[in-house]
Amino acid sequence: MHHQGKVHVLPVTPYLTYLHTKIRDKHADLRTFTHFSDQVIRQLLIKASELLPYSDQSVTTPIGDIYPGKALSQGICGVSVIRAGESMEGEFKQMFPEQPIGKILIQRDKVTKLPEYFYCHFPPTIAQQTVLLFEPMLATGGSLLKAIDVLLEHGVAIENIIVVNFLTSPAGLDRLLTTHPAIQLVTSSVEDAMNEEAFMRPGIGDFGDRYFGTYLGQTHE
Repeated sequence: MHHQGKVHVLPVTPYLTYLHTKIRDKHADLRTFTHFSDQVIRQLLIKASELLPYSDQSVTTPIGDIYPGKALSQGICGVSVIRAGESMEGEFKQMFPEQPIGKILIQRDKVTKLPEYFYCHFPPTIAQQTVLLFEPMLATGGSLLKAIDVLLEHGVAIENIIVVNFLTSPAGLDRLLTTHPAIQLVTSSVEDAMNEEAFMRPGIGDFGDRYFGTYLGQTHE
């Protein structure tokens, strides 16, 4: 891939494929979908956490030895692109219980189809933090680019943004990295393509609806 170094795709293992099999199945019920999605989200966040800056910190073990450890060298802030992005908050809190979470609300205009920015709420120190930007679906890339603009306006450096993504389309990824070559992205799958409705293929349906159970019935027909 010509974007090497910036895009971190989880290695394809039989276990990751097993997780994707559970959640891509249109018959997956709410409990199955959220349970197995959380396993993938944890892997994505672990991958993202490997990209964070650390400093040395030694501790003394119970037998009096010194263990040469690591500490986060700057604060991190999770930022959810509402609503699908909020699916990543639970696992983030498990891993980094002392770090804040910010929110961005962007919605697609029903007529123009363009993403419109409505609201954000960040900790006052966000410009000094590494931001993990939670955006599970990167299809056309419009909403994500809008969310990045909002972070940049709040003083966050592009080098300090790591996009945590579940599925990306090749076109969306290309658009993101053409616009922001310095940004980092972690994903569990680069999909084959998009269909006419801008759904990814083979895809997963509407991630937010499936994760939060807000669609009609248990299956997407």
